[in-house]
Amino acid sequence: MPLKIETFSNVTGGSSYFKAIGHPLAAEPAQALLADLRAAGRVAVYDPLNMLEPFDEIHHLTGVDVVAVYAQDVAKIGQPLLGRPAQPVTALAGTAVDAVFVAAFDADRLVAHIRHLIPAGAKVYSLDPLKLPEELLTDRRTYLAPLNFATNYAFFRDSAGHHTRVVTANYWSSYGAAEPYLWLCLFGEDGQVLARWTQELPGADGTVVIDSAAVRRKFDLADFTGQLFIHVVGAAGHDVVKYALDTYGDAADTLSCTHDANAWPSDFYAGLPAPRADERVILWVQNSHPCPIPAGAVALNLMGHDTAVALDREVPPYATYALDVASLLPDARWPQQVEIRAGKHFVRPRYEVIRTDAAGATRHRIAHPNVERVDLKPDPKLATLTNLMGKGFILPAPIFPAGRFRTIALPTPMGTTQSHLPLTAIVYDADGTEVARRDLGRLPRDHETVFEAADILDGKSLPSGYGHLELIYDFAAGENDADGWLHALFRYEDGVSGHAAETSFGAHMFNTVLTYKNEPQSYSGRAPGLSTRLFLRTGMAADVDTLCHLIYPASTPWNTRSNTALILMTKDGEEIARRMVAIACSGSFHFRVGQTFTSGEIKQAGRDAYVLIRDTTCRLFGYHGLIREGAQGAFALDHMFGF
Repeated sequence: MPLKIETFSNVTGGSSYFKAIGHPLAAEPAQALLADLRAAGRVAVYDPLNMLEPFDEIHHLTGVDVVAVYAQDVAKIGQPLLGRPAQPVTALAGTAVDAVFVAAFDADRLVAHIRHLIPAGAKVYSLDPLKLPEELLTDRRTYLAPLNFATNYAFFRDSAGHHTRVVTANYWSSYGAAEPYLWLCLFGEDGQVLARWTQELPGADGTVVIDSAAVRRKFDLADFTGQLFIHVVGAAGHDVVKYALDTYGDAADTLSCTHDANAWPSDFYAGLPAPRADERVILWVQNSHPCPIPAGAVALNLMGHDTAVALDREVPPYATYALDVASLLPDARWPQQVEIRAGKHFVRPRYEVIRTDAAGATRHRIAHPNVERVDLKPDPKLATLTNLMGKGFILPAPIFPAGRFRTIALPTPMGTTQSHLPLTAIVYDADGTEVARRDLGRLPRDHETVFEAADILDGKSLPSGYGHLELIYDFAAGENDADGWLHALFRYEDGVSGHAAETSFGAHMFNTVLTYKNEPQSYSGRAPGLSTRLFLRTGMAADVDTLCHLIYPASTPWNTRSNTALILMTKDGEEIARRMVAIACSGSFHFRVGQTFTSGEIKQAGRDAYVLIRDTTCRLFGYHGLIREGAQGAFALDHMFGF
């Protein structure tokens, strides 16, 4: 069964309460509180803020002798609460109980309100023993303030020659954070804590790097595959922890990168590709809570099919389990796609594709599925806005040089009510010229339509050698099907090395001053978002270069060319050099850091440097990656993050 917890709302944003009761430092105090309640005798429970049932979902009040439950909101009176009808808190007086449990943080004021109702001799308990130490709080006046729980998880492995590297920037200090730092907790595969430590952050916009190999040396650890819990203490501006996750190997043929984990566990994820005949697809199920994932709570089904097959095993608190998709769906084959029934048990997961070629060589690549929305319905109004919003929602993706790379696309349904996808694919040259387009029709939810950029081009060439692909809604094929949550998986195959990389993302409206439902999206402040601030980390070794593909999508005509600065920064946020780029509207720009800046500039920037991509004239969408040249070299690709 899905967990009955609130994690994210598109109206109010992310919830801090589930993070508070699920924080690694809250687990032990929660068990102590439960032991006290079980030993207390008869317990009355007061739930003034609707926090009781989520607490029970995560920590379980099993064994507590709950004799009655009470509510403050009259609308809750008579409603079921822990399987009992809630009574008005005014009825607490005179009840024969030994203890009163107030299910709330910062409970002193709430207890004071009902002090006259608490039976004589009854001991009072609350959630306050679960509170983090004050030194870990950003806002000490309001415990559940979102900035107190700027947290996230990252897949973290250092085993059998495979390593991971979390890279981000201290963007919190750019928003006024004084001295933020990281509180970190590494969980092993069994969910046990392998290490806890703190890490200082550099100055504003400085680079933050957490490398699994360095962590392993620091704590003298054996091989591990688990997850890293990241807590930014003293955050400002954003309670969202964004990062790039590089997975690299001792061998040159292992390299991947993925986006952050999206810190709010979801009911469903989608966009998980079924394996080809020469592949295994491993879904890394990583429990985000201090309670077990029950056997049967996680399941997989082919997209558009109702029959789901459950994982018939328990996953311990904070533990990691490698779920081979074929163990549940043995007949699933690319280009089918898999829906993940996650039940809010874990944040956006990673999946690993392991491919064995004809020569017996094994290659690994890691990517992530995306959140499948349960709150969306088709929005017929979108079809009426083309006169105002032009192309409206656009999903842009790079087309790499066709002489070397195959660019493959698989549209992915990302809403539980999405029965059809009416789509058009458009190919643009780097200079913004439309070269080709194809109407894909009204794709059913269970479609297996995969296509290549070369298919759309149909013999035409891209004069610039590269360009980009845009997926947009085709309202002529289905004017009542669009919901604004258009997604696709994009796979790139290198004809030189044989390596592949893939990424998935969703559509947005771009570069129009009119707004619709918070689009064009803004990283900070109100819509529209009409400027660019993207983080591009550089390679971790001398033989690894960084590639970037910037796309200038426009829902309606915008500035003819961008005014884009590529700024090479040291890890401490000091500018070393900059290059200016003018990208055509509806065009793109593909570059490598090692070819854009001189070797002297790169040497001066030093280890863990990055490139800040800044433009105040338009919103760009970017993809970043790493590449090793050579016959055995690998490359990585995913979408970028901004701040």
